[in-house]
Amino acid sequence: MPEPTPQPGTSSQRCALLRSKWMFIHVEREANDPRQESGLCWCVHTQNCLGPDGQVANEESCQPGRACYEAL
Repeated sequence: MPEPTPQPGTSSQRCALLRSKWMFIHVEREANDPRQESGLCWCVHTQNCLGPDGQVANEESCQPGRACYEAL
């Protein structure tokens, strides 16, 4: 199965291992439609809300400088 592509408006520095349900919704967003993030993310390595380092997996935390981070 191909890897999902990030939706427009996501950080370009987001970790390649981070997933959220928004990555699996294949619809065009309206330019003035605010993105309704659920805040529910998971890590590909652990398959839960914590990364391999035991820290929370989300767009704010999974950035360059984190030991488990992989660039898109």
